[in-house]
Amino acid sequence: MAWAGRRGVLAALMGLGLLAVSGGLLAFSADEPESEAARAAWLVDPIPPAPPLTESRDPRSGFVHPGVLVSSEQLNFVSRKVRAGEEPWRSAWLAMQRSQYAELSWRPRPMSTVDCGFYSQPDAGCTAEAEDAVAAYTHALMWCFTRDRRYAEKAIDILDAWSGVLKKHTNSNAPLQAGWAGATFARTAELIKHTYTGWDPASLARAQRMLRTVYLPAVLAGTNGTRAGNWELIMLDAAVGISVFLDDRASFLKATEKWRLRLRAYVYLSGDGPMPYAPPGDAFTKSQLTDYWGGQTPLVDGLAQETCRDFLHTGWGLAAAAHVAETAWIQGRDLYAEARERLTRALEFHTGFELGKSVPPWLCGGRLVTGLAPSPEIAFNHYTTRMKRDLPNTRRVVEADRPAGPPAYFYAWETLTHAGNPN
Repeated sequence: MAWAGRRGVLAALMGLGLLAVSGGLLAFSADEPESEAARAAWLVDPIPPAPPLTESRDPRSGFVHPGVLVSSEQLNFVSRKVRAGEEPWRSAWLAMQRSQYAELSWRPRPMSTVDCGFYSQPDAGCTAEAEDAVAAYTHALMWCFTRDRRYAEKAIDILDAWSGVLKKHTNSNAPLQAGWAGATFARTAELIKHTYTGWDPASLARAQRMLRTVYLPAVLAGTNGTRAGNWELIMLDAAVGISVFLDDRASFLKATEKWRLRLRAYVYLSGDGPMPYAPPGDAFTKSQLTDYWGGQTPLVDGLAQETCRDFLHTGWGLAAAAHVAETAWIQGRDLYAEARERLTRALEFHTGFELGKSVPPWLCGGRLVTGLAPSPEIAFNHYTTRMKRDLPNTRRVVEADRPAGPPAYFYAWETLTHAGNPN
């Protein structure tokens, strides 16, 4: 579809402006065309057969492991689909397998102080940390699917490099940077700890200490209400994931309660009243709250606090909200149910414009910057595959974007892990 190509270019350009890099944007290499012979050979044995992953439950916290964004049953489902050569999992697997983040030659670039200003200017370790976290998570997934110990060891190598050095995040983007990397490192550590027996206890303890002392305080602390709403939702994504990895139920409960209040201050429903909710803990006058919502009046169901800014940042906020709900779902807590109207209205509202719906003159001055990213695979999967709800606009956008990519910041390989996944 032409619109899909345009929105992919827009998202890439927006991402380039948002994260200045010295070595290139977070991205994976384009696939090379396959011959029929190569495809046939691949279908014989795309990934080696292996015993299914199993889950465990911590007797103290009650948390299921692995249980940060992905569960053992979800990964087992994906393995079966990939081995059968079914789409979209086959293409999503190939995209991950062929990406730079899956290269066993990956070398981490840790720093003791990661100093990040707005739009990652300055960039002292910001890109390196975000990319290394994506690489670590990619290798953890590669291990889960292939059972090739080299991938598990590479994920540990990346975690080790950072946990042995990192002390703090500084400058204006510090909370968001901690959210980006913390969310992804937590998923990595969770998968490796609960699927691989070769993690040295001292190395594991360093990773736990890093996530507990460097990341968790930063992402649980919150941010003032003048910051864009995607910030705190991303930070809460990290907080929830870290809490599960650490079996810290108190922090998990604190983060999910903050998520409740933050999501309702990010997506508007008419039942909220004539004005949107203010971010929790902040006092806004009516005019300040209107300005915070991009000066937008009237308000309509599904409008997000960043809609009039651009759809890229809005997509970040919605994706982070879904990540929290997905981890909670795995842990037996249904945040999706209470967020159903907000998330589904927001998805249908924004994907309608992604598909080319005319922008009315009363909405954001008649101009929207589309390019929703990442593709909302996770929320879409829950509400359509699990709950059988019809989201026609979202379906068209998600299916046209498969396999979702490129990975960046705090998301990666979500078509592979969550497309059509009933678990």
